[in-house]
Amino acid sequence: MRTLVVYTYPNHESLSYAFLQKVVKGINENPLIQELQILDLYEEGFNPLLVFNKQKRRRDMHTDSRLETYRNQLTWADKIVFIYPIWWGRPPAMLLGYIDQLFASNFAYKDKKGLFPDGLLKGKSVVCVSTMKGPTHYPFLWLNNAHKILMKRALFNFVGIKKVKFFEFGNMESTKGNQTKKLEKVYNYFKKIDQ
Repeated sequence: MRTLVVYTYPNHESLSYAFLQKVVKGINENPLIQELQILDLYEEGFNPLLVFNKQKRRRDMHTDSRLETYRNQLTWADKIVFIYPIWWGRPPAMLLGYIDQLFASNFAYKDKKGLFPDGLLKGKSVVCVSTMKGPTHYPFLWLNNAHKILMKRALFNFVGIKKVKFFEFGNMESTKGNQTKKLEKVYNYFKKIDQ
C-alpha cells in the first residue's frame, strides 16, 4: 500500500504536527504500507491561488506543468491522508487551494451525460485527521455536518473515492482535551490499518 500524507499547518511546534508525527510513526510500523510520501503544503511553498486568464484556463488545469509533481503523487497513492485544522467549520484555505487545483476535470473526474461525472480516482481511500478548538460534536450539531459533507460527498465521492475515514478531534486547545489519548488513537489506527 502506497500512502501520501498531505499536511496543512504552518507551525511544526504544534498539535497538528504532533498528529503528523504519530501518523508517520504508525505507518512506518505497519508492514502493509510499503511506501510513504509526505507533502507539507506550507513547507513546500504551495501556491493556493487560482489564476485564470487568456493563457491559463480552468478547463486546462489538468495539464498545468507546475502541478505535475502533485498529480503524480495522487496517481501513485493508494491511500491519501489529510492532516489539517478545522477553521470556521472547514479546512484551511491552503488545503482548499490544493484541492481546487489538483482535483481538476480530466484528472480527478471526467464529465459525462447525467448528473454525476466519472470519478477518475476510483480504488483509492482517504483518511482525514482534523483538529478544532470547539467541541467534537460542534460540526455535527451546529453546522449540520458541513465539514464531512464537503469532504466526503462534494469532493471524494465526486472523484470516485468511496472509502473515507474521519478523525475529528475537538477541544484541542483545552487542558482537558485528552490530546495524548487522541494522538495514540491515530497512531494505533495507522499501525494496524490493512487497506
